[in-house]
Amino acid sequence: MSQDNLSPGNPLVPTITQAIEMSSDYFDSKTSTLATPYESDQVDNDRHSISSDPDGQLEVVFENEGIRRRKSSLVPSSAPVPSRPKTARQKTQCFVHTLLQKHDGLPMKPEEASYEGLAQERLMDKDPHGHVHDSHHSRLLTKKQISDMAFGIRELSKKLSQIRLKLNVRNIFLLGKAHDESLIAHSRETTEWLLTRDGHYRVYVENTLEHNKIFNAEGLLAKNPSFKGRLKFWDNDLCAQKPQTFDIVLALGGDGTVLYASWLFQRVVPPVLAFSLGSLGFLTKFDYELYPQTLSRAFDEGITVSLRLRFEATIMRSQAEEGGNNKSGSRDLVEELIGEESEDHHTHRPDGTHNILNEVVVDRGPNATMSSIELFGDDEHFTTVQADGICVSTPTGSTAYNLAAGGSLCHPDNPVILVTAICAHTLSFRPIILPDTVVLRAGVPYDARTSSWASFDGKERVELRPGDYVTISASRFPFPSVLPLDRKSKDWIDSISRTLQWNSRQRQKSFKEWSA
Repeated sequence: MSQDNLSPGNPLVPTITQAIEMSSDYFDSKTSTLATPYESDQVDNDRHSISSDPDGQLEVVFENEGIRRRKSSLVPSSAPVPSRPKTARQKTQCFVHTLLQKHDGLPMKPEEASYEGLAQERLMDKDPHGHVHDSHHSRLLTKKQISDMAFGIRELSKKLSQIRLKLNVRNIFLLGKAHDESLIAHSRETTEWLLTRDGHYRVYVENTLEHNKIFNAEGLLAKNPSFKGRLKFWDNDLCAQKPQTFDIVLALGGDGTVLYASWLFQRVVPPVLAFSLGSLGFLTKFDYELYPQTLSRAFDEGITVSLRLRFEATIMRSQAEEGGNNKSGSRDLVEELIGEESEDHHTHRPDGTHNILNEVVVDRGPNATMSSIELFGDDEHFTTVQADGICVSTPTGSTAYNLAAGGSLCHPDNPVILVTAICAHTLSFRPIILPDTVVLRAGVPYDARTSSWASFDGKERVELRPGDYVTISASRFPFPSVLPLDRKSKDWIDSISRTLQWNSRQRQKSFKEWSA
């Protein structure tokens, strides 16, 4: 992989400002130099690396791909290449190939846009406030823009999986459970190690630990005066307003701690390196007992990042009609979303948006009866769900609620949306898998007997009254997870085998041949 492959002029590389704002706001602001192609993990790094600019934040090291090329592709041949004989080839009569032909350099005639083509230019959800031009919400994009964004994120993810990012680490975000005594002790140990390792490191811990007796911040500062001014404390506002402050996030805990990191950083997310100190550990890839070796290697040799799909979920509240009949029985949610009233942007208003890593769940909540949920995809009414609820999951969340509800396991690199019913009142509602370019809307019909409840990664549980719905689409801000350098190719299989005992059974015995 050459440096030219990442040049801004290459059409195969997604424009970062259009494809994914996480990169434009985070990775681009930290990129300084591109190193020479990285030969091998066993080769001396001193011969194949370039020292980064002291003022820079990031160095990119490419993995070697040339070793897999055939010799004929590396050494130009001196033998003359025979030319093909000229023939009176007739033009194809195939409709598809006719469209693909160059027409001998002549421009193609403009064709009238089909219904599907026109639908590509429509907004995917209602915009009562007219924020389409100054909003970062993916639900206010057109179908074409969402498709381009999703393609750009996938291309960027492929690029990042083939390089190592050498971070010029200065600001380290430390995340752990502030109410767990053992994890507080681990946080203090890790903080002291980081501050001792490099005098330029600034370590941010949760502000609730500032006066915690177990963490003992005053004792830590008294132990080494050089720590003063480098031990800092973060709060939710700092994460929301200045996420670019942090070069890397160190998560100490289980999968819930990683989900909390996703919840804190609702837009731009720094790379997250998660140490396993919880129960299962689908998302925690590193053993905490080896944290000095892991962090030393990550800071010195670089990290490999996997971009995980997140969802943007927006609650849309039904608004009373001006001068009309506002009885719920006289209104139809299907008509308001995909029918004749779909162009009326004032039937609903947004009431909060969340970027989630695992799943969005719409269920019956405390109600004793099952929920009635209308499910839409783009401008189509999929079905009416009669069930305890519905789970809309990312590939990362396929091993969570989705799996418990009977959904499929899904590799996190798959660009899909998993839809699984929870105790459906029918035997034919099978889980379905949709492309990540689909915009889903799950709403409570106006004539529903009860309201429903929505939750986002198990947090922010809110009531959906008749007429309300939730819009779910691929987020512009994916979640960058740091992968182990030695086993990144089989990381997911290892996790489901270790945590779920996937396909674990005693090996079948071979036949013992009878001999006379």
